[in-house]
Order: sequence, then C-alpha cells, then structure tokens
Amino acid sequence: MTHGDSAGPVCSLKFVTLLVVLGLELLFLGAGVQLQENGYNGLLVAINPQVSEDQKLIPNIKEMITEASYYLFNATKRRVFFRNIKILIPATWKANNYSKVKQESYEKANVIVTDWYGAHGDDPYTLQYRGCGKEGKYIHFTLDFLLNDDLTAVYGSRGRVFVHEWAHLRWGVFDEYNNEKPFYVNGQNQIKVTRCSSDITGIFLCERGPCPQENCIISKIFKEGCMFIYNSTQNATASIMFMQSLSSADRFLQLQQAAEFYLMQIVEIHTFVGIASFNSKGTIRAQLHQINNDDDRKLLVSYLPSTVSAEAETSICSGLKKGFEMVEKLNGKAFGSVMILVTSGDDEHVTNCFLTVLSSGSTIHTIALGSSAVKNLEELSHLTGGLKFFVPDKSNSNSMLDAFSRISSGTGDIFQQHIQLESIGGYVKRHHQLKNTVTVDHSVGNDTTFLVTWQNSGPPEIVLFDPNGRKYYTDDFTTNLAFRTARLWIPGTAKPGLWTYTLNNTHHSPQALKVTVTSGASRSAVPPATVEAFVERDSTHFPHPVTIYAIVRKGFYPILNATVTATIESETADPVTLKLFDDGAGADVIKNDGIYSRYFFSFAVNGRYSLKVHVNHSPSISALAHSIPGSHAMYVPGYITNGNIQMNAPRKSVGRREEEQKWGFSRISSGGSFFVLGVPADPHPDVFPPCKIIDLEAVKSEEEVTLSWTAPGEDFDQGQANSYEIRVSKSLQNIQDDFNNAILVNTSKLNPQQAGTKEIFTFSSELFTNGLEHQPDGEIQKSLRIYVAIRAVDRNSLKSAVSNVAQASLLIPPNSAPVFARDDFMLKGVLTAMGFIGIICLIIVVTHCVLNRKTRADKKENETKLL
Repeated sequence: MTHGDSAGPVCSLKFVTLLVVLGLELLFLGAGVQLQENGYNGLLVAINPQVSEDQKLIPNIKEMITEASYYLFNATKRRVFFRNIKILIPATWKANNYSKVKQESYEKANVIVTDWYGAHGDDPYTLQYRGCGKEGKYIHFTLDFLLNDDLTAVYGSRGRVFVHEWAHLRWGVFDEYNNEKPFYVNGQNQIKVTRCSSDITGIFLCERGPCPQENCIISKIFKEGCMFIYNSTQNATASIMFMQSLSSADRFLQLQQAAEFYLMQIVEIHTFVGIASFNSKGTIRAQLHQINNDDDRKLLVSYLPSTVSAEAETSICSGLKKGFEMVEKLNGKAFGSVMILVTSGDDEHVTNCFLTVLSSGSTIHTIALGSSAVKNLEELSHLTGGLKFFVPDKSNSNSMLDAFSRISSGTGDIFQQHIQLESIGGYVKRHHQLKNTVTVDHSVGNDTTFLVTWQNSGPPEIVLFDPNGRKYYTDDFTTNLAFRTARLWIPGTAKPGLWTYTLNNTHHSPQALKVTVTSGASRSAVPPATVEAFVERDSTHFPHPVTIYAIVRKGFYPILNATVTATIESETADPVTLKLFDDGAGADVIKNDGIYSRYFFSFAVNGRYSLKVHVNHSPSISALAHSIPGSHAMYVPGYITNGNIQMNAPRKSVGRREEEQKWGFSRISSGGSFFVLGVPADPHPDVFPPCKIIDLEAVKSEEEVTLSWTAPGEDFDQGQANSYEIRVSKSLQNIQDDFNNAILVNTSKLNPQQAGTKEIFTFSSELFTNGLEHQPDGEIQKSLRIYVAIRAVDRNSLKSAVSNVAQASLLIPPNSAPVFARDDFMLKGVLTAMGFIGIICLIIVVTHCVLNRKTRADKKENETKLL
C-alpha cells in the first residue's frame, strides 16, 4: 500500500496493511519469513484485536521497520535487510479501505502489538523457548512503546530495538547483559560490571550520588541500591545484544559521506583521482581517473567501499603501496602525488614503510578516525609535509567533512579552490529543527553547494531560502540514500546575502543532522576572504598550553575586527569553544596583523584533539588593513655620492580599494589535530599562571607616570588575575635580570580586570627624580630615565613571567630646585650634618691649641721679665 524509496537493496522495503477476517479457513500455516537475495520476505506484524484504532500506530510501525532495515543492513556489513512487511490489523478498524487477508493470521505473526503490559511495563521482549541458535516464537511490543516518543530515551530508537529483538527471534541469540547479576568476578579476582565490551564506560551510583566501585561491593556481594550508569557517548565497539540504546559512532558512514563530498565538490577539475582500500593487504578499487565533468566524479563515487572489512589486522603500508603503484603506473614515479590516508586501526608495523614514504616524493594527508588509530600515524604527514586531522567518534561531529574540505591540490590557486562557508551539526529531537543562516558574500558564489547529511533512514525535511525568498525543498536536492546525503548545487553565481536553511527531523527519535556549505571565488581578479587555522606545535605535555592561530585575510591584506572562534574536540569530552583575538596581548604578539590567536589549556584527556575555526565579519565594521604586515625589506629613497644627491626610483604604490561589504562574510576551516600527553586522571591543583603581559607602555605627564597594558587572566589569558606586581629601576639591565630587587610600586588600590580589558595605572614620579646629568654647554639639566615592568599574580600566588620593559624620561626645568629621592636626601642630610659637626670640632680644637700656645707664650714672657 505504501512504498519506502531508498537506494540499494534497502529500497525494496514494502508495507501492506491487511484487514483481518477471522475464520477457520485461515488457520493453516503459511511459509513464514524467507530470506531471498539478502532480503527478508513475509515478516508479519499483527495488532491485537483489543487495541483501539489509532492513526499514528501504523506509520510508527512502518518507520520502525524502515530504520531497522537500514540499521540491520549496515550492522551485517550490507548482507541482509527487510524487503517487505505485512501489518495485520483488527477487523474493528474502519478508518481506511484496508486490503483483504490471504493466509495471514494473528497466530502466525512474527511481531505482535498489544496494550497488555508485562511484569516490566513497556519492555519490548522476544518469547524464546528453545536453546541458543534456535528461533523464538514472537516479538512483543506494547502500544505505549510504539506511540510514546519519550520512551526512546529509555530504550533507544525503535529501529535499533527491533534489530535487537530480531536477533533473539531469528537467530536465537541471547542478551549480553544480566539485570539479575549486574557484576561478576574475573580471572584476576576483580569485581567487574556485566557488559559487552568491558571498554564500555560509566560510573557507579550510590544512594548519595557518584561513588567509587568499592563502595558498591561488600565481600564480593553487590550492595543493594547501587547501580552502574553508562556514559551516553562511547568509543568502544559494543554488541547490539548489549545496549541497543547506545548511539553508534557511524564512523564508516561519516567516511562515505565525506569522501563522496570530496569527489563531487572539493577536488579540483582535471585532477587525477584513484581509490585504494586496505586491511591486512591493499586493494586498488579504482585506477587513476581524470575528473573532467560530473560523470567522472559520480563514477569515482561508485568505487567507494560499501562495507567495513571484518579483518582485525590493519596494514597501512599495504594501502600506501597500492597508492604508489597507481601513480607509478600513470607517471612512472609517485613524485608530486597527493594521498589522503584514513584509518581507524592500529598498526605496529607502520614504521616499516617510513623510508619508502619519505623517498616517494608524495604528500600524505592523514585522518585518524577515533582514538584507536595508530599512535604515530601523524609521522607520515610530518615526513611528507602533509596535513593531519583527527575525527572523534561522535555522530554529531562534522570533523570528517571539515578535514576533506580543507584538503586541496596544493597549487595555491585560490580561484580554483572551494571555500567552506558553513559547517554545523547536532543532535535534533523528533519534530525539532536545525535552523541557521549562512552568508554568501560578493567575493564568492560560484559553484556553491549545500550538503545535508543525516544518521537514520530517510532524509530530514529540508527548506532553504535564498536572499530573494526563493525556496528549495528536499526534492530539489540530489539524494544518495545509501550514504544518507542530500546535495544542492546552485547554478551560476549564488545570490549574495543571507541564505536560511531549516532541517526538520521527521524521524521518531533524535538523530545527528549536519550542514556543510562551500563556494568558489566569484571573480578571477578579486581574491575572496580566507582563513587558515593551525596550532603552534604538533604535541604538548601538560600543563604547557597550545597556541591556536587563525590567519584571516583577503589576498595578502589582513582582515581586522573579525569574530574568530575556535572549536576544539577530543575523543570523549565536550567540545570547547575559544574566542581568538588580534589585540597584541596574551598569545597574540602583533596587533592588527590579521593573525588571531589564543592559548588553549583546557585539556580533558590524553590523546588527539581536533581544531576548527569559524570566522564571522560584520558588514558595518571596517575590514581590510591599509598595509601588509610582516618584516619588509628597507626601501632606500636615495644616496649622496661624491657630494651629489642621487635619488632612486620612487616606491611603487598600489592603490587598494576596499569594496563595500554589504553582507559581511563567514568562513570555516579545519586546523588539523594535535596531541596532548600527561593530563592527570584526577582533579589537579591550579598549575596555570597568568600569561605574560607584552604590551606595557609608560607615559610621563607632569609629576606622574601613567602605565597601560592589556589585562591577563587568572589562567593564562582567561579569567581574572588576583593582583599586580609593578617594579621600577633606573637600570634597564637590573630590572631585566633582577626584577625582584627593583623598587616596588604601591598597587594596593589596583584591582585586576577581566582578561583582555585595557588597564591604566598612574603613580607619582617624585621618588625617582634624583638623577642629574651635565649637558655639553655646562648647564645642568635635571632629568631621569626610569624603567618599569609588571607581572600578574593569581589567587594561588602563581606569577606570570615578567612583562616587556617600558621606559619613561622624567625631566625637570633647569631653574627648578632638584627634588631628591627620600633615601638620598636623608643620606645627604646626615653627611651635611656630620660635615658641620666636623668643622665645629675642628674650630674648637684649633681655638684650643691657639689659646694654649698663647698661654705658654705669655707665661714664658713673664718669667723672662722676672729674670
């Protein structure tokens, strides 16, 4: 009665609704479910006659089986799916003109739907009465399970639940969890939670919240009231028979989506492209083929792998060898070739081909899928000058598409490359929307493409408005249901302005929806705005931060006043967003050079991190700088030769006309990946000091010195420091080499502000104006040059590095009395007083001696007279 269209064998899934006519002639058994050409035929779903008519029930059953068919198809490596389903409805239902039954009956149903509740409420279950490997009797669903969307948060999506129960019914397998015995003792006599696999992570909960494992175990007995709660996002490979509600990483689907997008949209015209896959050995899937039109692109897409190899062993060297063979067959050597290597497996032998890779002349871009990818994979990129990327195992992450969007041929021809304007993804609830706008500015617009990807069954409901209000719907997009992508190519030059898109999740459970938009330069003579994101170094060790950079420019001119935001993702933690600045403070060394930067140190786990940068620019703000930054060669206007002036040719001046930015612009760029080691597993004390102040300036005004600088943070350039330490010296060398012993300035009334804020502080200069310098003409000019530096202190007394040194010259008019420093004044006062005392003492001694000499002379004279 209804038909579910989709690509591949899954597209043949059909539903037939049947009106039950109860009679004895229908009691004989039919053929049951048959597997024909990888598709299950004859699956019968029966609704109990006691169930009241509900118009939502049949559509929900159809949606459940459709999703289950996709999920089963991928879980079995594209081996089996559901080809057609019959739904047997009660005879009392009259809303529609249902078909007549044939041999179908309620007793022969594989799936029954009732409003009867079992001992465990709405739990779906399968009646199994035989041993392992033997088919069960039927699958049971309650009416509430099929109609209440809130239950998908408890059990997971209905399609996944159905596949879980189908494995019970069809293949006779049993659950890989045990609610009666939630733990077990392993071979090392350790208590373990019953789960598959043991890598599934979570925490123990006691009565008062999270608790250590040992609190839940009493003499190897599980304490009542304790439970183990699983993390909603997992990185381990787990069984469908364990927890069907755990979201799948869908890493292979993401790879298919990104590779299709790269082949259809990103790789430049006239490029030769080949495809090779590898597990324990390499296989050439498509020889090098030149892309001249869309048919060439589609042909290459058809050669993309459709299944994941069941082999556990991975041989990266085998894959690279096949890649080299392809290029050498066409060119004789691999020189100048570019390879994109994507892997999720470990390979202890990857170093065996490092020498071959180094001498190949090929550039290798590496994409590590998940945390299990080989640890030294990035060394291949390092050896060959390639880019390196990391894609976390998260269904809502767009890192895979971002990585492929960043990779170009390396020619540097910006007019032939595609620029990423938008990249967004997230989990969207049923009947909720992902809605946003993307700006197409005047410098781009050619070959504009909107790509929508989804996670489950059919596409979401898509509505796209161009700046003139024209609407594009899902049917206007080219859909690949096997890869779950929908692509809309805008012919000609896309209209500049705001494009608004809305994705409505019509699936019955939450799913990851993503949007990527790319476009090319609109004119060959006007370079578009671009962003290049990267990190300072490939790896760091806790607690040393990583410096993130984003170069935003138009041609070679820096773009100022942009809003630049970095998103950093790890394997398990939530993404961290960080605003970058071009203010000449903190991590940013030079102001207004178009290079935005920031320290990143919020490390959650050890391992790989991915970086993406998003740039927005408002049309109301001046964009381009008036000069190109950097260290320029000196232009010499002329020379004097033999007393004659000889001028050089005037410097060439190129007028730069800044176009009106009516719409502003937006850009996205992947910044690759980096590695972090040494992150403590447990909470650690504060180890991050404020960052160094690099823009300290000093200005002398009257009898005061005014300092200005950009406030650092509590931790590097984030937060708010606790205090400042300012010191002054008359010697540049002393303040540089011995900051702690320079004169301390009173900063008790100086309270640090939020990081990035401009700080201003003024102090009196009279305590330092004690220097006198003799001028050549003999006139005494009273002056003093002082040097000032500063460092910030956080609340845990961690101190920043000493800032740059600022200087100020303190001048006093010649006719003014000198003002001395307090200590020198006291010293000179003491010396003066001692001088006066010495003179007085000398006078007394001389007077005494004179008087004594005179007395002796008078006495002698009297004696003579007597004689």
